[in-house]
This record gives sequence, structure tokens and C-alpha cells, in this order.
Amino acid sequence: MQEQISKIKEMTLQKIQEAKDSKLLNDVKVQILGKKGELTQVLRGMGALSPEERPKIGELVNNVRNEIESKIKEKEEEFKAKELQQKLEKETIDITLPSTKIKRGSKHPVNRVIEEIEDLFVSMGYDVVSGPELETDEFCFERLNLPKGHPARDMQDSFYITEEYLLRTQTSAVQARTMLAKGGKEPIRMICAGKTYRREDDATHSHQFGQVEGLVIDKKDKNVSLADLKGTLEVFVKKLIGKNCELRFRPSYFPFTEPSYEVDVSCFKCGGKGCNLCKQTGWIEVLGAGIVHPNVLKMNGYNPEEYGGFAFGTGLERLAMFKYGITDMRYLYTNDVRFLRQFDRKDEE
Repeated sequence: MQEQISKIKEMTLQKIQEAKDSKLLNDVKVQILGKKGELTQVLRGMGALSPEERPKIGELVNNVRNEIESKIKEKEEEFKAKELQQKLEKETIDITLPSTKIKRGSKHPVNRVIEEIEDLFVSMGYDVVSGPELETDEFCFERLNLPKGHPARDMQDSFYITEEYLLRTQTSAVQARTMLAKGGKEPIRMICAGKTYRREDDATHSHQFGQVEGLVIDKKDKNVSLADLKGTLEVFVKKLIGKNCELRFRPSYFPFTEPSYEVDVSCFKCGGKGCNLCKQTGWIEVLGAGIVHPNVLKMNGYNPEEYGGFAFGTGLERLAMFKYGITDMRYLYTNDVRFLRQFDRKDEE
């Protein structure tokens, strides 16, 4: 029986060595080690052996089985490595070929303007403050020197939710909230950029639009004056619209500032000579500004005898239109990718 086991071993190892693929290797495995395999039949025939021979033959069969299983495993690993290599060679990607161009988004022009404004004013020592878009009548009007029945309220066609709550018509409400938060004892230097809402809709107006407003308050002995306001706005406008722009202050009326001014800039298209953009005047209205009204200071916790300051505000869409040469405000809200994706290039220019 030992001779038979040796022949099985030699024959099996040779077949394993000659196997060309996994299928042939599996056939050898079944032929030798399967339930009806040759080595299994040897084990079943051990009952005819004497008690002295059985342990020796059993140990020999187990050793041969272990060696055959080990060789089969090695061959299987060899086939797997070969198959993987063939698969890699067959599925190789030529990375030298150009990839499919993926369309990428770009920042909205209004967001670009907001970020540029915030970066500028933060560099000048201002805080960036935000507030709720659903505002109370108290903060939207009354604390800004616009009591109920005030004729200036007619200038703003508002979206009221209830008699008390409305969508804010201006970001000035954040100024009132900031003054109250400071308790009337601390200086303020802040800007607020955000959405506002009025019932308007044409080429230069929208029912939803963005505003940025600034507020500076300090003690009277710091002498925060109109000269400081003008200097601040010159830095602001020249940075956003163009370094060659000039400012013009015209007396105006706002309930929350006194004195109040409309601020124009020289037309950046014609250089002040007159064109269709500036309606042949050479000037374009950009923002409103003025010295904070004593009533506003008093209603929001500051003593107007001790504190003073200035405020200004402008539309974000208007600045975006001037900066990028956009002729119709409604383009900013149509979500036309062809329109929006050009602004990366415009900023690089």
C-alpha cells in the first residue's frame, strides 16, 4: 500500500505541475482528494490492514494529502496572479488622452461683490453683522425715525406678513439692533450685507434685492464727521467701481440721517463726458448717506449729546451692474449658466 500511495503522490504532483488553468487544477483536486478520489479510497481500505500497519499508513496518507493540498494552493495563487495581470493589461487606461471636460460653476456676481466689500471693510476695522430678513415694524421703521403714518413710508411698497411683521425693506434694521446690543456705551463700526424686499420689478429694480449698509458711531470728542464719511466712501467706490471715479454729494432727505446726501460717481463708461449710461449727465447715482439723526441715536440707546456718527447704504445689484457692465438687473436672477459662468474671466481681466 505504501508503494500505491507513493505512485499517487508522484502522479498527482506531476499533474499539478502540468495544469494549464484553474479548471484542470480543480479536476486533479477532485480526482485525488474528492469523496471518490484515489487517496480517499486508500483511507477507506485501511480496515483490511493489521493494527500495527494502520497508524503508519494513516500518517503517510495524511502527509501526502497535506503536501498535495499545499501544492494545489500554490498553483491556485499562481493562476490568480496571472489572471489579475492579464486583467490589468487588458483594462489599462491611457492617461495621456484628454479627459472629458467637466463644466464647473462660478460664484454669482452679487456674491462676488459682497465678498469684495466685506474684505475691504474688514481691512478698515469694520465688523460684519447680519440680522433677520423677517423683521418687525418697530425695527424696520419706528427705531429709524419712521413712526406709523410717516409719509416716507409711502416710498417703500412693503411685503407685510401681519400688521407687525414684514419682509425687511432695508438692512438698516440691523443697525438699530446693533446699537441696542451695544447698550449705548460702545463705539460701532459695522457693515451689513443681505437681502431686502419691496414690491418693485423692472429693468433696474427687483422685488428682492441686496443692500449693504455701514454705520460708524463714536464719542463726539472723536469728531466723526462728514469728512470721514466722504473719505470712507471714496475708498469704497474707487475699490469697487474704478480708481478714476469721482464723488459728488447732493443734499437729500432720509428720516434716519441729518444732514442727508445722495452720492453720485462720475460715469466710468464715458469719464464724465455724457453717454447713454449716465443719461448724458456724466454722473451716476450710487448710494445714500448722511450723519446719523439724533432721534435714531436716542431711540436706540445712545445719548446724541455724547455720541455721533455716519451711515451709508447702497444696492448690491447696482454695484454688480456697474462693476461688470450688466444692463438689466433681471439677468442676475434668471439662473442662466451662460450668463453666470463669464464672471471668472471678467474678474481675471
